[in-house]
Amino acid sequence: MTELVDEEFDRLKREVTEWVTGPGEDYAERIEETGNVPAELFAELRDNGFLNLAAPQRLGGRDVPFAEYLELMEIFSRSHASIRMLVHVVNGTWRAMDPFMTQEQRETFIVPSVKGEKLIAFTLTEATAGTGADIRTTVRRERDTYYLNGEKHLITFGVKCDWWLLAARLDGTTGKDGTVAIMVPNTGLPGAEVIDDSQTMGVHGTDHAILNFHDTPVPAANRVGEEGQGLDVMLGGFLLPSRVSVAMSCVGLAERAQELAVDYALRRETFGKRLAERQAIQFYLAENYADIQAARALVLEAARAYQRGDANAGVLSSASKMVAVDMLTRVTDKALQIHGGEGYWKRNAIERVYRDARAQRFEEGTNEIQKLVVGRAVVTGKV
Repeated sequence: MTELVDEEFDRLKREVTEWVTGPGEDYAERIEETGNVPAELFAELRDNGFLNLAAPQRLGGRDVPFAEYLELMEIFSRSHASIRMLVHVVNGTWRAMDPFMTQEQRETFIVPSVKGEKLIAFTLTEATAGTGADIRTTVRRERDTYYLNGEKHLITFGVKCDWWLLAARLDGTTGKDGTVAIMVPNTGLPGAEVIDDSQTMGVHGTDHAILNFHDTPVPAANRVGEEGQGLDVMLGGFLLPSRVSVAMSCVGLAERAQELAVDYALRRETFGKRLAERQAIQFYLAENYADIQAARALVLEAARAYQRGDANAGVLSSASKMVAVDMLTRVTDKALQIHGGEGYWKRNAIERVYRDARAQRFEEGTNEIQKLVVGRAVVTGKV
């Protein structure tokens, strides 16, 4: 990828900002009122070219370099969480598939996804296992067909997607080497049960699914990569950049919380004095500002390390998410406190921001997992 010229990138940032603060806010209100993401929102994101920002041109994308794409993700993250989620997922799933797919598979699965014609749900997490080599969903091969058995849960877009990019293991195996990745069509296959599990604390509108499979037949031609490469597909090309993207979404949402807090502090008067004139409130806003800038700098450093292919990119990605998540917690808490009792009511945008801020704490691994990654790297001298 080549760097965008400053003028071109500035124009793209203005375009995204104008949409987020205009139509994006209208959609945010509709999503909160109805609890659903309208089909025309997905179409508008697609038609504006917001769903193919990060993918290379050979796949139909706009080839925006990763660090610059994250600055756009920062802006999208100031909008409704479901809008951010759509942009994040569609601009990221191709990374998992591309290194392992044949050209024919790319044309079938990746290109329609990048074009915004098909939606792919990343399908790894299980209720009775972790999110790695201990997965229990199995496949059994008979000639040219895999028969899928098991369950998945917390699958974002798992209800309405066209395909599940699903991780399973060969029946009778244990550990990483028995894993496979497979494209499973969400077309009412025999033995496939989709349970809508979308009633969440925040991120309203984004659907989530519990999936149960009972001898569900899937063509062996839909396997991504080789048998034994399942976790390489699911984690290798996807998790690291996705983790940094989630970290940047924390920055964008924190910036929105700070913006709302400043606006309220400038408007609200108590005992004849605006909140913004009170030292305690200024301290809150100062701490928020410093917190946001520090996290943003680390996230961009992690993004550039990934873009360059640095050996410490993985550690930086975990560190950036760890720092950004904790920062978002602090910033949204202070922003809500500045609003006082007003912030507790749904008519105020800070209420939604505060709820939505919880989601990043478990997206792409909890902070406890990130600390393990960083801690191991520190004690082994790999940083």
